[in-house]
Amino acid sequence: MSNLETDPVEVECHADAGVASGSGHLRMDVLTARDVPLGGPRAMTVHRTLPQRSRSLIGAWCFIDHYGPDDVASSGGMDVPPHPHTGLATVSWLFTGEVEHRDTMGNHAMVRPGEINLMTAGHGIAHTEVSTPDTTTLHGVQLWVALPADKADTPRDFAHHRPDPLDLGGVTARVFLGELFGTRSPVHTFTPLTGAQLDFAPGASVAIDVDPAHEHGILVDTGTVEVTEADAAPLSRTELGYVGLGARRITLTNVVDTDARVVFLGGAPLSEDIVMWWNFIGRTHEEIVSYREQWEAHSERFGQVRGYVGSTQHLPAPPLPHSRLRARSNTPGRATP
Repeated sequence: MSNLETDPVEVECHADAGVASGSGHLRMDVLTARDVPLGGPRAMTVHRTLPQRSRSLIGAWCFIDHYGPDDVASSGGMDVPPHPHTGLATVSWLFTGEVEHRDTMGNHAMVRPGEINLMTAGHGIAHTEVSTPDTTTLHGVQLWVALPADKADTPRDFAHHRPDPLDLGGVTARVFLGELFGTRSPVHTFTPLTGAQLDFAPGASVAIDVDPAHEHGILVDTGTVEVTEADAAPLSRTELGYVGLGARRITLTNVVDTDARVVFLGGAPLSEDIVMWWNFIGRTHEEIVSYREQWEAHSERFGQVRGYVGSTQHLPAPPLPHSRLRARSNTPGRATP
């Protein structure tokens, strides 16, 4: 998915590694989403919880858009023209609906519920995302992962995987990235990451053993979920709970009498600086300027998407800010004292 903001914020992120130790009591920060229209006057609204001023990264996860359930008849659905990416991988994950993906590698794939599509931009790529004509309700998340500096220029790639659901007794897990509950996704990542969908029956609970050297995020899609170990109010829809380094177990409980759904994310801190602006990730302001210039010049760095039938065949980049980037701290938090 593209960041379609007309005045995107330019962000420099600083990360610092380190593991805290302590008791089982966890500190959890609650990050609230801001609503962002995805496109024109009939735009679909997405709830963006990452990045924001208080936190720019969770592991290497650098962007979280949560959308739906969206009535396509009212909003027009998703229709994102050819747009570029560098230095990141996109992770598409749906709950309801279907999205058609095309990219400059010639991939023509469908994004369907319970199936991960991971596109590695690396050196540069362009792609499109369009909800299919049969889609009446669109509901899912679009996630970005920052690539480490030594892999930021890696060749383009694309992976698809449908994880088997795991029955955990009142909770069903689908592990689409990394390892959780004794199962591992075959999808390759350049830094240690975890990604899973957790579906809860009313009142159901699950204890998740996690790596204390990782940060974690708990995005609530439906219902209300409590983190047992944390001295914080239960998380409600669109809220993102952040648990920093040092946690060894995170217990989630659905505290309402209806079903609940969570996207559980984690990863090792990205212990280096990145600059993210619009759809690009680089290491310096100058790199971002260069990427934008190359995209506007229709450079082969990004290639051409074939088969997209929309009226806009090359999404224009927004103007760059008049000032240089402003540094923002992104030191990983500590989950335990």
